[in-house]
Amino acid sequence: MKRPLKTVSLVLAVLMLAIGLVACGGNNASQSTDSQSSSAATETSSSAASETSSSASTASTTSSDGAYKIGVIQLVEHGALDAANKGFVDALDESGINYEIDQQNAQGDQSACQTIAAKLVGDQDDLILAIATPAAQAVAGATGDIPIVGTAITDFAGAGLATSNDAPGGNVTGSSDLTPVADQIKMLHTILPEAKTVGILYCSAEDNSDIQATLAEEACADLGLTAERYTVASSNEIQSVIESMVGKVDAIYAPTDNVIAAGMTTVAMVADDSNIPVICGEESMVENGGLCTYSIDYYELGKLAGQMAVRILEGGEKPADMPIEYYPSDKLEVSYDKAKAEALGIDASVWDTLG
Repeated sequence: MKRPLKTVSLVLAVLMLAIGLVACGGNNASQSTDSQSSSAATETSSSAASETSSSASTASTTSSDGAYKIGVIQLVEHGALDAANKGFVDALDESGINYEIDQQNAQGDQSACQTIAAKLVGDQDDLILAIATPAAQAVAGATGDIPIVGTAITDFAGAGLATSNDAPGGNVTGSSDLTPVADQIKMLHTILPEAKTVGILYCSAEDNSDIQATLAEEACADLGLTAERYTVASSNEIQSVIESMVGKVDAIYAPTDNVIAAGMTTVAMVADDSNIPVICGEESMVENGGLCTYSIDYYELGKLAGQMAVRILEGGEKPADMPIEYYPSDKLEVSYDKAKAEALGIDASVWDTLG
């Protein structure tokens, strides 16, 4: 009777062992499938993240609402350049175009100009505004494809930004701030008839200032005045250079030079102490310490540049075919510091003869 029971027990044990093995095999298969699914999900997630990143990268170079992307590089902050910047933006607003603008200022640092230029080109802007010659030279050196509109630049061709001012021929055009240098020197001669020697003050790093210095020398020669150049390499040298002029010049002529314009308070501080009048290239320089000027309006100059930008973006015009534009000569204005003029003994009636 016991033998059959042992046999049955043995059979049952074998059956249970088989069932256990099958169950274990089923768990392993399930774990393998789960692992593969997890791996596939991870790969899918990684791929999706990569696509999202790529999509975001592409989107960053294209406006989400179809607006034009406009980059701005301004050399330094001072009244004239700030006014030109505002005029440009107002012209865009008046046109009604849809745009996004990226305002960048190099704070007078030439290396910063290079960095900003590279950024704006890398952003694939539709158009770049360059305010002042060094800013324009930096961005023109970074791209030959993106349209560049410059402003507050005396001579585009002379600065190597255009083949000629009548037919730029490349991707750069804009509005020139060529001032009436000869008329400004004539103003100096009229209000200061006793002056014999004129010190021409500018930064040696600015090409367009050198052009204006040459024009000033020619104008002085025509009026029988002696002209001497005094240059600074940076704003740090302004005070020492002005001090070196004391006793050597009867008046100072400062053209539309950005370093001098930004440092006019320093110029005036030393010049006023020595009773040396400063005739300036533009109005904001008078507001910051100069005696007088016969000047263009930089706000209107900026608007000219803005209107040119709209013609490029909306009208399909090419910078290569757009002549450099100039501020109307019949809109030039006399600006002077009344209190300073009185202190120098200049007859008030003289200003009426200069308009």
